[in-house]
Amino acid sequence: MAENSGNAFDMKIFKRLMSFAKRYKLYFFIASSSTILLALFSVLSPYILINTVDDYILTKDREGLLNYTMLMLGVLLIEVVLQFTFIYFANWVGQHIIRDIRAKIFRHILQFKMSYFDKNSVGKLVTRVVSDIETIAAFFSNGVFTILSDILKMFAVTVIMLILNWKLALITLLILPILIYATKLFQVAIKVTFQEVRNQVANLNGFVQERVTGMKIVQLFNREKIEYQNFKEINQKHKKAYVKAIWYYSVFFPIAEILSSIGIGLIVWFGGGQAIQNSGITVGMIMGFIQFAQMLFRPLRQIADKFNQLQMGIVAGERVFKVIDTESTIDKNGTILAKNLEGNISFDKVRFSYVKDEEVLKGISLDVKSGQTIAIVGATGAGKSTIINLINRFYEIDSGTIAVDGVSVDQYDLESLRDQVAIVLQDVFLFSDSILNNITLKNNSITEQEVEEAAKQIGIHDFIASLPGGYHYNVKERGAMLSSGQRQLIAFLRAYVSKPSILILDEATSSVDSHSEQMIQYATETITKGRTSIVIAHRLATIKQADKIIVMDKGLIVEEGSHSELLQKQNGYYKNLYDKQFSLDKAS
Repeated sequence: MAENSGNAFDMKIFKRLMSFAKRYKLYFFIASSSTILLALFSVLSPYILINTVDDYILTKDREGLLNYTMLMLGVLLIEVVLQFTFIYFANWVGQHIIRDIRAKIFRHILQFKMSYFDKNSVGKLVTRVVSDIETIAAFFSNGVFTILSDILKMFAVTVIMLILNWKLALITLLILPILIYATKLFQVAIKVTFQEVRNQVANLNGFVQERVTGMKIVQLFNREKIEYQNFKEINQKHKKAYVKAIWYYSVFFPIAEILSSIGIGLIVWFGGGQAIQNSGITVGMIMGFIQFAQMLFRPLRQIADKFNQLQMGIVAGERVFKVIDTESTIDKNGTILAKNLEGNISFDKVRFSYVKDEEVLKGISLDVKSGQTIAIVGATGAGKSTIINLINRFYEIDSGTIAVDGVSVDQYDLESLRDQVAIVLQDVFLFSDSILNNITLKNNSITEQEVEEAAKQIGIHDFIASLPGGYHYNVKERGAMLSSGQRQLIAFLRAYVSKPSILILDEATSSVDSHSEQMIQYATETITKGRTSIVIAHRLATIKQADKIIVMDKGLIVEEGSHSELLQKQNGYYKNLYDKQFSLDKAS
């Protein structure tokens, strides 16, 4: 993606935006044609006015005056129809194009690696998908078509003026170079300003989104005043960016108005002098040229404004295309469909780092047999959660091999692989929707009856049925209407109904009450039965029954074996960890 060069106009971005109009050639043609016809018909009114004044008003011809008045009325009605056609179809094309661009960028975002979201603000991405694309809509409705209309109108006016009287035409055009130069300076300056405006909008959106999402932390640590001051600073920068843009408008438009008035004054001065001397310039011609001058200067002033719409669309397009052009997707060259997996998992000398040269996994190897329940324990940062993020390819490994049923995970079709792996995370995310939709994720192949049956099997049907509306209870944003334990139970059911071959539980009982823990423990035993399961847990009492326990420290596997085997190792990592937890539990 080309960086901003500081030029007033970026033709590459313009062409790329216009390429989206190819699907709507007919409607684009209608909008363009109405624009051309509108420009041509608009110059008829001053021409008719010249004839009306000179041939019928000054000669006191009432019948001719009536006929020309009706002619002017007919031209006006045609202009109204063309104006309607232009406005409707220009906006129709614009809205359809931004729908396509928005769908394209959102589809692209859905394919991003998790590492992209680790490094980029959610608020800024929202800005790209929503407000930046709305700006692109103005690029078509108030930018391209309007500028085309104005340029054609100015060209038609210039030609007609030169035909009618070249002297008056030159007098009128005398101001034009100065006005064009002022417009050019304005355009270059305002593009830089609008880029700053869009940056500040993105910063503002990102800040507000993060603080609203983390409001509990803000209030818990009494940071309301501090965050308010931070917001005021960002808001101030946002205001400054807009005020700077307003300043350029405040300077340009009065200058343009003065130049336009000077042009009209020159027409009256020169034309009036010629009319007094009977040198071939009539009163009607002077009146017509005043109207022509207004038609010439007004579009030029408006072009500067409309060109800003065009530039804002270019700037917004530049930012949107930067996201679309970002190469941060998982390689999907795998062709093997992962169906009815047995669930054998192997890691062979796997190395991985979130940040280059800072390895999180340092060449680990492990094997999980079909139907086994494997527990992974270790201190925070040991690499436990990283392992589960790699099995279903949330991230790409640096080296080594991860295989499921003897096939490297990158050889599987990614969607089919992820269909076979279900994860219950410690921090459960629920959408603002019903419990049923949060469980099925709107998968039409899973019926409500199947969900209820599954809930009964893992012992949480009564809890859901007790809620107002039962399975249709709206949990609100992020599941705010439920406790952490209840959200965890919903996550268990969501994983269970997907019927995965491999189940991963990441700290699933770390932050729930004792009652919820008992329900989760029962649910865990039910859903892990007969399928390969990987359990990550800090509380070692919950993993005593695991077939094998993997102990990790600083990205390495330091011990592995059953609970009883590991307890027999004197000064073993697991034994020390277990004894420490046991003594703490006993003390409490």
